[in-house]
Parts: sequence; C-alpha cells; structure tokens
Amino acid sequence: MLPTVLAVDDEVAVLRLIRQALKRAGYEVITARDGKEALALLERERPVLIISDVLMPGIGGLELVRLLKERKETRDIPVIMLTSLTQFRDMQRGYEFGALLYLTKPFTVEALQQAVADVLSGKDFE
Repeated sequence: MLPTVLAVDDEVAVLRLIRQALKRAGYEVITARDGKEALALLERERPVLIISDVLMPGIGGLELVRLLKERKETRDIPVIMLTSLTQFRDMQRGYEFGALLYLTKPFTVEALQQAVADVLSGKDFE
C-alpha cells in the first residue's frame, strides 16, 4: 500500500498538479477543497502528510493547521503549506501555526516532490 498524502486546495488545477506529481513519486493522493472537507476526510483517513493552501473559503489553511495540532489523533501529521502568500510575515504565521514547511506558488513539480521527500524522511528543518 502506498503512503497517502492529503492535498487541500480550492483550485482544482492545483490539486490535479499535486496529484500527478506525487503519484509519479510513489504516493497515493486524496484531496479536499477546503479545511472543512479535509477535517471530514481525516475522520476516516490517516495520511502521512498534509499539503494545504492558506487562502480557501470556510476553514482556511492556517485554521486547519491550528485545528490539526489541537487534536491528539492528527497533531503529529506533518503539514506543508503551499500558497501564493509570499510575504515573510505570512510564512512566519504558517510556521507559528505548526506547518513544517512553507512553499510558495507557482511551484515546480520537482520542488514539491523534494519537499515531500524531505519531510517524510525526517529531515530537520530547524
């Protein structure tokens, strides 16, 4: 069974690109269009990693990460933020909320695959 990654983004094209990139790298990918849908998926799925946009309708990425880190069942799932917010303060907030990595859009398939591999290999990002 392949390791599962949850991708959360309100843009279908971005979800499609993440799915294609990570399937080629040997991962199963499940998707959600916002934080609420992601939380519902996490009731029955246990991904090894979550990749989330920040700006989404309803429960956005930062709120999603905050909620994940509050729950015993999900607090240890690493999160990569993948967003168009590029300001230092935005990145800082992502890390403060509990994201392990912060990637900005546009992104390359190779950069995404490397980030996922680094996170799942236990690379130290401190």
